[in-house]
Amino acid sequence: QVQLVESGGGLVQAGGSLRLSCVAPGRTLSSYAMAWFRQPPGKERAFVAAITRDDSRTYHADSVKGRFTLARDNAKNTMYLQMDSLKPEDTAVYYCAAAEGLVGNYYRSRYAYGSWGQGTQVTVFS
Repeated sequence: QVQLVESGGGLVQAGGSLRLSCVAPGRTLSSYAMAWFRQPPGKERAFVAAITRDDSRTYHADSVKGRFTLARDNAKNTMYLQMDSLKPEDTAVYYCAAAEGLVGNYYRSRYAYGSWGQGTQVTVFS
């Protein structure tokens, strides 16, 4: 497992933007397939976005497509989630996740990832 640390959450008005960051102290993020998930209050943890280990592809959930963008800066060893046009329904705890093995077509599944951060709260008010 790898330790992951998220940051960048906060309170923002609807229509605003936030950028989440995820780092892995002492590890090279480019060695892992990674993803962002979120868990709204009282609901299951849900897929938001993912990136393949070789950075060749990114995937985004339909609910965030066109508004959120996952990116990984290997020089800074950081993964980002740029969130624009935020809506109240985006309110959730956001988690980054990493997989040491192959994820393949299971990138949307939380069970494909063995390492998780502690989460960062995003609250969007109208």
